[in-house]
Amino acid sequence: MTAELPTVSLQICSRVEFSDGGDAAEGGIDRSVDRPGRVHLYLDEVEVPSPGDDEVLVRVEAAPINPSDLGLAFAGADIAAAQAGETGGRPTVTAPISSAVMRAMAPRLGMAMPVGNEGAGVVAAAGSSDTAQGLLGKVVAVPGGGMYSQYRRVKAASCLELPDGTSPAEGASSFVNPMTVLGMIETMRMEGHTALVHTAAASNLGQMLNRLCIEQGIPLVNVVRRAEQEELLRAGGASHVCSTASPTFTDDLTEAIKSTSATLAFDAVGGGKLASQILTCMEVAATSKATSYSRYGSSTPKQVYIYGSLDRSPTELHRSFGMAWGVAGWLLTPLLAKVGPEVTRRMGQTVASNLKTIFASSYTREVSLAEALSIEAVRDYARQSTGAKYLIRPHLS
Repeated sequence: MTAELPTVSLQICSRVEFSDGGDAAEGGIDRSVDRPGRVHLYLDEVEVPSPGDDEVLVRVEAAPINPSDLGLAFAGADIAAAQAGETGGRPTVTAPISSAVMRAMAPRLGMAMPVGNEGAGVVAAAGSSDTAQGLLGKVVAVPGGGMYSQYRRVKAASCLELPDGTSPAEGASSFVNPMTVLGMIETMRMEGHTALVHTAAASNLGQMLNRLCIEQGIPLVNVVRRAEQEELLRAGGASHVCSTASPTFTDDLTEAIKSTSATLAFDAVGGGKLASQILTCMEVAATSKATSYSRYGSSTPKQVYIYGSLDRSPTELHRSFGMAWGVAGWLLTPLLAKVGPEVTRRMGQTVASNLKTIFASSYTREVSLAEALSIEAVRDYARQSTGAKYLIRPHLS
């Protein structure tokens, strides 16, 4: 470690506790959680660690706030009821958690959990291995967790070295959204599909997927909620965009699926009837080409993967799509474990090579660690609305 490095670093942590602030019972942590609790977000001061032989210390310059970060940070709390506070002159945020949600939070009760799935920065110190030393002074992207921090120690092998001329802000979103997009395409090919349906398609991730599908000639049906989102995607070259706000949404979606032969969908919404509507439209498209009737519906396999929870209500399935269908959850990490390190490395290099084009991210606001814990900012980024993506700059004052 060099002499110029500080000895302490600030990081955002999340802690689940009972409403009175307690979490301990006689003999240890009380796991019989049947009473309401709260989540407590705060700035923690931690020691800046020295890197081991195969590790590097990254001075984090930029870290995005993704929907996946909110799950860890707020632990299912009622963000609308969040309150601002202060500890040691630093801002805090607390929000109530219902008894039902607290039961699921029992394993993390009382634990201080650093937040932030990904980020980018400059390697400020490195271990003795050739791999670590080769990254010293380089701009890298890191999917290491705990990235809402001024300094982060990680394995050198986990770093993605960014091309010369790439800033940390440009590389901050190198993992969650781009790798998810590439993972969707890998899944499509592994399962024998040829076209996709994607919901919440005007998001940063959705725009990336649209650009990638255009480049690779993959038919894509984009599902959005509003007319202005439809205009945004069409301006980006999208051929098929369907708005759930349109009175002709079901007909529009069916025609788009007929045109593309899409039999695979990735749904970021999760709750409500959208997944069911997609399967129904796929079934109508499939049966429109049938030459005979079957009371079991078409034999065409239809699959919806739910990978987000923008709508936290129950997922409603109205069985009007035959018997050849599936609905399941989908996450990037299990997919990467399935495809293996070689494919994962290839995907990472694809991201690095296209950070300023296909996988470019845009942000509406940059905030410091402290500003990220202001009630105004929390309520804004927690809405997860299109065009309201935040970037944390840990070294802003």
